[in-house]
Amino acid sequence: QVQVVESGGGLVQAGGSLRLSCKASGLNLENYRVGWFRQAPGEEREGVSCLRWTATKPYYADSVRGRFTISRDEAANIVYLQMNNLKPEDTAMYFCAARSVYTDGTCFDLVPWLRDEGDIHWGQGTQVTVSS
Repeated sequence: QVQVVESGGGLVQAGGSLRLSCKASGLNLENYRVGWFRQAPGEEREGVSCLRWTATKPYYADSVRGRFTISRDEAANIVYLQMNNLKPEDTAMYFCAARSVYTDGTCFDLVPWLRDEGDIHWGQGTQVTVSS
């Protein structure tokens, strides 16, 4: 059974940091691109960051570039999102998704992910709240 589980969210003051984790079971993330998305109340879900195991250049949305860092622990089959210098506008539910590398696409076009196209597995999300 495939499971994708996020953790690490919480309440933090502006300027603070959090590290989110995305742990996958039942699949080998080496064969998947892993993306982080977020959805604020009343807003559409948006792509934040994405990486592929074998690629050197991850994707970052303009709004988080320079503050967020995506990384992986191959042995643990976990992808992390280190979030620094958090701002109130970063407040959202953060989701992780794993999408097969055998499904056409890249980390630099996350629209098909949001349409649930291809072999994709979503987690349930973890809440991040940044107070001013």
